Amino acid sequence: MGSVLAAGRLEQAVVVGMRSAGGVLWGYEVDDELVALCWAGANLVPVVPADDPRVAADALDAFAALARDAGRRCSSIVGPADAVLGLWERLSRVWPRAREIRGDQPSMVIDRAPLVAADPEVRRSRPDDLDLVLPACISMFTEEVGYSPASGPNGPYEMRVRGLVGQGRSFARIEPVDGRRQVVFKAELGAVAGGVAQVQGVWVTPARRGLRLSESGMAAVVEQTRSSVAPLVSLYVNGYNTRAIAAYEAVGFRRVGTYATVLF
Repeated sequence: MGSVLAAGRLEQAVVVGMRSAGGVLWGYEVDDELVALCWAGANLVPVVPADDPRVAADALDAFAALARDAGRRCSSIVGPADAVLGLWERLSRVWPRAREIRGDQPSMVIDRAPLVAADPEVRRSRPDDLDLVLPACISMFTEEVGYSPASGPNGPYEMRVRGLVGQGRSFARIEPVDGRRQVVFKAELGAVAGGVAQVQGVWVTPARRGLRLSESGMAAVVEQTRSSVAPLVSLYVNGYNTRAIAAYEAVGFRRVGTYATVLF
């Protein structure tokens, strides 16, 4: 479960090449066996063995040394909490101060039919929806992280959203709001690897909040993802966002671990 982010980046690199995937992969071996890895790109994603503290510590030491030499180029460190916080403990002595540390992000999964009815209006986004989907994605990111990811036409964030739409990994409900069509619910499959699809970017437009669109919308995302992408659907959520956690639990998600994110 904890490796889906890094594994998704690795699978992408196999398809398009490491340079086009936007990062590099660091590996740590013991007796010629790969036992830990870290994706280093726009995000730093460490994955170390949870059942061997000594090996995990040695791997984090090695990844921290590489990160120190490279300098901070990522916008965040994200992944399983023990690995992220352990890596940050080592880097905090030499890297600039983090803007925010989110150390308790429940990691949740569902591997069965949702417990609530799916919203029939939630569908995969189409390329001709991009002019509606992109502003919703920018609004979600800005609200969640605290700054806009937009960098002009065809910038990295726009290309990321465009790619998810093209891959059938963007879901949205689009309907009229104040006389014009808008995205009122949306979510993306930010990473897919090893039979696991990780949902990211769940968002409901402010004008429609409080109507339980996130529950029925997520049920639709789960149904469509499990039928054609991966049998196991995962996500992680800020521990302080009790309303979102309750909504995911109502859909049928259960907690299986803890993520952490260090934001710069």
